[in-house]
Amino acid sequence: MSIGPKGKVSKSRGRMRRAQSWKITAPNLVKCSKCGELMVAHKVCKACGSYNKQAVLKVD
Repeated sequence: MSIGPKGKVSKSRGRMRRAQSWKITAPNLVKCSKCGELMVAHKVCKACGSYNKQAVLKVD
């Protein structure tokens, strides 16, 4: 006879399951449309200072 889905869950098993939901995922990197450097999507490129093919920041 099996215990079924409402059976006892050990402390370690429950804590292991809960720990998975708190993992932080790495941000998706995309190539800049102007210079080709890897950057975070929907942010200003740190290499050339452009956003959506337009110069936004002055980079030395």
